[in-house]
Amino acid sequence: MLQFRKSFTLASLTEKFVINISADNRYWLFVNGERVCTGPAKGDVAHWRFETVDIAKYLSSGKNTIAVQVWNLGEYAGWAQLSYKTGLVIQGNTQFENLVNTDESWKVYQSNAYFPLNDDHRVIGARELFFMPKYTFGWEKPEYDDSKWLIAIKTEDAISANPNLQSNRKLVQRNLPFPEETMQRFASIRELTGVEKNEGFLKRKGKLTVNPWAKATILIDQNYLTTAYPELLISGGKGAKITLKYMEAPFENVKEERKGNRNEVAGKIRDGIFDVIYLDGEANRWYRPLTYRTFRYIELTIEAYLEPVEIEDFYSKFTAYPFQENASFTCSDTSIKAIWNTSWRTVRLCAFETYMDCPYYEQMQYVGDTRIQALISLYVSGDERLMKNAINQYADSRTEEGLTQSRYPNNLKQIIPPFSLFWAMMVHDFWWHKSDDAFVKSHLKGIQEVLEWHINKIDPKINMLGSLPHWNFVDWPNQWPWLGQDKGSGEPQGDLSKGSAIHTLQLVYALEKSAALFYAFGMKKEASTYNAIALKLKQATKALCWDTKKLMMADLPDKSEYSQHANIFAVLTNTIEGEAAKALMQKTIADKTLVQCTVYYRFYLNQAMKKAGLGDKYIEMLTPWRDMLKIGLTTFAEKPEPSRSDCHGWSASPNYDLLATVLGIEPSTAAFKTVRIAPNLGELTFAEGKMPHPNGEIKVSLKRNGKYGISATISLPENTNGTFHWNGKDFPLKTGLQDLEL
Repeated sequence: MLQFRKSFTLASLTEKFVINISADNRYWLFVNGERVCTGPAKGDVAHWRFETVDIAKYLSSGKNTIAVQVWNLGEYAGWAQLSYKTGLVIQGNTQFENLVNTDESWKVYQSNAYFPLNDDHRVIGARELFFMPKYTFGWEKPEYDDSKWLIAIKTEDAISANPNLQSNRKLVQRNLPFPEETMQRFASIRELTGVEKNEGFLKRKGKLTVNPWAKATILIDQNYLTTAYPELLISGGKGAKITLKYMEAPFENVKEERKGNRNEVAGKIRDGIFDVIYLDGEANRWYRPLTYRTFRYIELTIEAYLEPVEIEDFYSKFTAYPFQENASFTCSDTSIKAIWNTSWRTVRLCAFETYMDCPYYEQMQYVGDTRIQALISLYVSGDERLMKNAINQYADSRTEEGLTQSRYPNNLKQIIPPFSLFWAMMVHDFWWHKSDDAFVKSHLKGIQEVLEWHINKIDPKINMLGSLPHWNFVDWPNQWPWLGQDKGSGEPQGDLSKGSAIHTLQLVYALEKSAALFYAFGMKKEASTYNAIALKLKQATKALCWDTKKLMMADLPDKSEYSQHANIFAVLTNTIEGEAAKALMQKTIADKTLVQCTVYYRFYLNQAMKKAGLGDKYIEMLTPWRDMLKIGLTTFAEKPEPSRSDCHGWSASPNYDLLATVLGIEPSTAAFKTVRIAPNLGELTFAEGKMPHPNGEIKVSLKRNGKYGISATISLPENTNGTFHWNGKDFPLKTGLQDLEL
């Protein structure tokens, strides 16, 4: 932990004072004692982010102090944290602001107050031990005396990410907004020992006092899962130890990752990430961990010794990427409201400076998760920035083979070839929903390399893909012959002599979407080639894997394995079409002997149902999400119980499908220039909602008229038209408000 300070004098107030700042690994910036921002946004060494901040509102005439707390966890850093070497850089935007540039006028102090705690949850980085007697309180304020601090030294030049400049680290400007921070109070104390119950300190109404030589344990409930900075205000208790243990929920069985009803705590095992504080005995000491934590429950353990410990206040500051909920959905089934809200909370907690698979266990940006999260972002918030950032970072991760890494940024390389295909699909998704031709065009070469890698793995004897190098992950079903997560599989069977329908049809799906991209950008030869390859793969897969007795697609030519997954992609790629596709999907959801999709792959199951004309079944297929709500989950889990993670980005897909499937709002041409609204109400009697669009906002209100009729009120934004599809017919839509009686 390094603490940097620079004091300077301003003759008068200024309207603008812009600085550029970055550090390795992480920093907190303070100006005149006020906390300003944290960073840098996650990237790799070749794309190391710096933030541009206007600090004028924190400055005053006379003496001012900029202070920066910088820490580097080194070998204890999380897997998503890359590093070159510890350092800080600040550079003013103009000659006037250059007076705060990092040079030998800066002072530095190495704090010994923080130590890493390398517990079992290593993937997100070590937890912290904060030894309060060693901490320099008030160091960030102008009045602090830093005369005994060391002079900072220069370690490297700040180099922009210019390919013509040689440097170990290249700086690029932050392209994302700063995370949100919002005050929130805990809901209740669920259990406690060693101290008299007093919930007043949770509301800043009184203190919680732990007497000398006592040990108190207090289980506090936020009432919902959150990502937040817990903040404690403490007095007294010299030498006392406080442990903060953060839990999604207590366990019934830790080894089996079984938690049961998340609302129930009695008799359960409290296992989780923790921080430790040792007190210095002074009054009104404030503690906040360096990085945010994920929790619904916090177990607060206080071990007092010679002096009583007084907890003056305990609360948290919610933090996440600042997505705005600009969409809404309501319908005649009032239970859907809880699914919508829980899905949105899941999305919020799985986004910070990148998308994340989960906030508690890994905090890594995986392609499979991100594609679904990005679509939700576009539909519910309209904010495309995190999606573009993810697409760029996956492109930055590409290896010498041409594949993207399965997750990035990360310091432990992992390759999942199907995820590279989903990255190509993400670029198509962006092109279909948003307008930025230069951005899309910049990724076409990378998409070609991903496709060519897969094409080169096609077995020419059978014209199918088999088992691919690296990890062939598809989904997490706990069924033989897919061995499931506990045995590190998630892989369908299939090798180069047998062929894999799933891998082959996933490639077809990517080839067809990419061909549409290439055609749109004038690369007609490439588009034609990829469409031709896709057609041959479909023909071969159908010839070898279609079971004429079962009327289903087998996973393998020897027809020894069947899954929902192969049949989903048979429909999504039009390998099976029309009434045959409808019949196939009906069998796919009815046949429980098939390897079943878990929450992740049900996104693709729902898209295949819609494509086959069975979108009306969507509401009744929400059972897995309803089941999660029944056991007290306040976000949606990685997979059905037992589930390691209680909050997983890929499980939030209802936020997308309630708008895109139930209300039926989708683009019909690139950049959402035209709209197709094809509702799938199922048993609902009415549904209405709104969503952001590049030109404004789309509003849809639907009400059934008898068994087959519908009343629709639709509002399209300026310069937008489209069609409304109902009972097999299309009706024109124009800009503005319109009513349809069909």
